[in-house]
Amino acid sequence: MSAFLSRLVAILAAACLLFTSQALTTPQRAAAADPGYLMAHFTGEGSTNQQIYLSHSTDGLHWNDLNGGGMVLRSTVGTRGVRDPALVRSPGGDRYWIIATDLCISCGQSWDDAINNGSRNLVIWESRDLVTWSEPWLLNVAGAIPDGRNAWAPEAIWNPETNDYVLYWATNATLGGVTKHRIHYARTTDFRTVTTPQVYIDRPGTQGIIDTQIVEVPSGVGDYRYVRASGDGQITLEGSNSILGTWTNLGNLSGIGLTGSQVEGPMWMKFRDRNEWALYLDQYASGRGYMPVTTTNPSGSGTYRLPASGSYTMGGTKKRHGSILNLTAAEESRVLARWPNTAINRLQSFNFQDRYVRHANFNVRIDQNITNADAQFRLRTGLAGSGTVSFESVNFPGYFLRHAGFDFQLAYNDGTTQFAQDATFRQVAGLADSSWSSFQSYNYPDRYIRHYGFQLRLDPITTATGRGDATFRVTS
Repeated sequence: MSAFLSRLVAILAAACLLFTSQALTTPQRAAAADPGYLMAHFTGEGSTNQQIYLSHSTDGLHWNDLNGGGMVLRSTVGTRGVRDPALVRSPGGDRYWIIATDLCISCGQSWDDAINNGSRNLVIWESRDLVTWSEPWLLNVAGAIPDGRNAWAPEAIWNPETNDYVLYWATNATLGGVTKHRIHYARTTDFRTVTTPQVYIDRPGTQGIIDTQIVEVPSGVGDYRYVRASGDGQITLEGSNSILGTWTNLGNLSGIGLTGSQVEGPMWMKFRDRNEWALYLDQYASGRGYMPVTTTNPSGSGTYRLPASGSYTMGGTKKRHGSILNLTAAEESRVLARWPNTAINRLQSFNFQDRYVRHANFNVRIDQNITNADAQFRLRTGLAGSGTVSFESVNFPGYFLRHAGFDFQLAYNDGTTQFAQDATFRQVAGLADSSWSSFQSYNYPDRYIRHYGFQLRLDPITTATGRGDATFRVTS
């Protein structure tokens, strides 16, 4: 019996080791309840694609577009286009920023313009909860750089040594008789004021560098606390134990067939459930967007692996240079509730059926022959409460139909209770036809959305004409 028990214990131990080995090597999340990952990115050229888009993943390898693949933030400052967004979370997790390149290619600006006389500003948004964002502002970071011609691909990382953020980006400038892109940095606590910019990375000779991103590595993995990946003709890896200290060259990814002529926009992500990292690279040369290469040691250039066929999916939109945030459960809940895949609709007038509600210069009216996104809205759960609706613009996300002085405007959600109430309505049976809809004001329940002289107003409805004016069809 003793021998039998010994053999049984040995068999069970072997089975446990096999199961453990498989569990450690299978690229799946440790538990379905674990929160996932949020990616901020842009999708291509043109004024619509060069805005802020968000995608979500439960495992870091398979991505779903949020907001139905539509933009979630639109720049209304500078060039009115943004690229290369970076998501920044404060150490306390109580504040967030998006920082992005102020650049709009193929919408009034050429690459030559952008390289030699581009915006010296970055575009910044701020949030307290990751879902309600401020209106954007411009931060001039390259104006103080002698001959500074642009400001591209910003990133930021908290530096515990100086108790502030190191904000770094690429600027094309002349130094020592050589004009090229170098990485500059400045320090900031609020992304509104910065210290005098300094050169951070300068490659030898005429070799420029545009994209770089730093990841912090836990103790016991590799020899360095920080590793940065940069697009500088190669995808170069460097290590340091201090963000503003000396960096050591660790090699590049040419060993797996990847160079800077093929990929750019390095973007780090740490898998939550194991000591493994993905370095996402934008396959710009082939136009295919991001793919992940993975490693268990970011400082070991020989440890990186190309993805197996079918091991990742990037969702419906092309993912271009951005950044990834590991979400907390509370953050994930808020993000997924804010940007579900809500249908895009139009509002058709009942008594002028060739006209639809649209915004023009942030005024709201009904017009004929409107085929662009000015007449497209997402009917969100009401900002003031469930059982109600709010109308969010498709081409100006974050902007809602809102009454002020009983007149309507398309206005940016400032997060206040007053705004939420002014932008919230109860969808009821149409006052002129019950198969259509009317929209009763949340905070003035005796008033309804109606058109008058083709302008949208909030009025009491007492006549047959008023009932017709206040009746709409929600249509695609």
